[in-house]
Amino acid sequence: MSDRIFTADQPALRLRTGSKRDPRSQFAGLPFRVVKKKSGEKRIEVLLVTSLYSKRWILPKGWPMDGKTPAEAAALEVWEEAGARGDIYDICLGLYTYKKWMGEGEEMPVIVAVFPIRVRELADRYPEAGQRNRRWMSLKKAASKVEERDLKQLIRSFSLERLR
Repeated sequence: MSDRIFTADQPALRLRTGSKRDPRSQFAGLPFRVVKKKSGEKRIEVLLVTSLYSKRWILPKGWPMDGKTPAEAAALEVWEEAGARGDIYDICLGLYTYKKWMGEGEEMPVIVAVFPIRVRELADRYPEAGQRNRRWMSLKKAASKVEERDLKQLIRSFSLERLR
């Protein structure tokens, strides 16, 4: 696999407003690295973070950003929430859904598109350091830690071949 950074070919998004109860979209980064085991075998690890309030294990994710492509928005969330930077792949690995708690008994349906980011740098100082925990996990362990069924499957099935 090449070390080049893949840039997004899709146009930047223009945001529109809608009803608070309409499904919304978010973009998540799947920060990963390839590590060599003692046996010489290579293994993929995923960097998960905890959510701000419930402290569940999640992928870094956020809302669309005016003027940024989905992959660029996902990469920015990976930096802000996990302190990781690297190669951005303009490949949507898949979608998952969840209900975002809005307070006062209200939930909003959210559809999340996931973009892989090969981590090259992990910083100690980043925007949400101290607010979240972060941890490298095997694909199997990461899939067991997230709650959303479709996200579990997406993580379990991730491979470097999907990036080609």
